[in-house]
Amino acid sequence: MSTEQTVISCKHLQKTYSQGPQTVEVLKDINLEVLSGDQIAIVGSSGSGKTTLLNLLGGLDLPTSGAVYVAGKNLATVDETERGYLRNKYLGFVYQFHHLLGEFTALENVCMPLLIGGLSVQAASDRASSILARVGLDDRGEHKPGELSGGERQRVAIARALVTEPQCVLLDEPTGNLDRHTAEEIQSLMLELNQVLSTSFIVVTHDEPLANSMERKLILEDGQLHE
Repeated sequence: MSTEQTVISCKHLQKTYSQGPQTVEVLKDINLEVLSGDQIAIVGSSGSGKTTLLNLLGGLDLPTSGAVYVAGKNLATVDETERGYLRNKYLGFVYQFHHLLGEFTALENVCMPLLIGGLSVQAASDRASSILARVGLDDRGEHKPGELSGGERQRVAIARALVTEPQCVLLDEPTGNLDRHTAEEIQSLMLELNQVLSTSFIVVTHDEPLANSMERKLILEDGQLHE
């Protein structure tokens, strides 16, 4: 593995929401450094702010105070175009619901981030085919999401997240809709890709076996992260 480098870091991260006259402090003074190749699980009760934290780390939301750095750049101080560029280049996202586009094939879905990033159709197709093969779906590229099983759809979603060769993939309950056997397959796939590609994984999950398989397990409680 290459020399470890910081992929994402956050310093004194806080997020508060206003509910009428009340302010609700969801995250309080969170500090985290994610290095290349890290495997991190974030667990905590429902409503503890896990998804909020993941959205802040991915630049999908901005903190009330504090900073998130991706590739050394503060996501709150760059404009929306630059933020989108940083997300597309350095990060991948996988959600509980795969969010695949139903009218497109698996291959076309995986191509999307590359086409958005400016790659030619042929180059995008070649790279998408390669990553689909890596997740065990080389024979399913021409199938649409409706023709795939739940586990296959989630593999396509992981392939789409990995196709840009991001430094870090953020996953929100990636096994939440899967049966135990399929969840275990997705878990072993993630760990294999982590080893082979040195991609960092940050997983928000209620899935104890998945959380326990990660190198670090962080608990989000009362707005703060504990090892």
